[in-house]
Amino acid sequence: MENVNLKQQIAIKQLLALKKLSSAHRLAADGWDEEWKILVATLMSARTTDKKTIPVAEGLFKKYSSIKKLSKVSPAAIAKLIRPVNFYKTKSRNISRLAKILVRDYCAKVPHDFEKLIELPGVGRKTANVFLAEVGHNTIGVDTHVTYCSRYLGWTKHAEQEKIEADLKSLFPQNYWGELNWILVRFGQTYTNRREKNEILDKIKQIK
Repeated sequence: MENVNLKQQIAIKQLLALKKLSSAHRLAADGWDEEWKILVATLMSARTTDKKTIPVAEGLFKKYSSIKKLSKVSPAAIAKLIRPVNFYKTKSRNISRLAKILVRDYCAKVPHDFEKLIELPGVGRKTANVFLAEVGHNTIGVDTHVTYCSRYLGWTKHAEQEKIEADLKSLFPQNYWGELNWILVRFGQTYTNRREKNEILDKIKQIK
């Protein structure tokens, strides 16, 4: 851990301890063979568990196997397939519009540019960063799991997504950024009982 201060060393040890304690749950962004599928699945996972999102995404991608095919589908047709996810009507409209924009403006490719990503329908800061991390960029997707653990462990005092992201980027060396969301989300999914989770986090806080 060269070139990191004591506070950073402790945070890294805490993060790696959380990684060891977590089960290897598949997350919504994981395991897809094309980048547009990563983006759409991540978009669908907002306010919905990954366990529920993944099979729904698999069904959608089986029916429409390319972004070009998806771009020709009505929101109503998409809604029928993604009904199990929360806010499926809004998400179906966003997916339809997003697919059309990617085909029309980006040659059916997903841009690897944060500013261009957040201009796409349904793609917010967290979704954009999770996508970019999945495709190899050093970014941090801040969701409820990341927020909860980061505040509990004292990595940040903020509640705002962008400020938490900035604090984590200041605290952790860049090579840990892309892994942060995955570790903390898997930890949150492994320990769903709040009391049990807090007991473990209390022990993690003692790591020096």
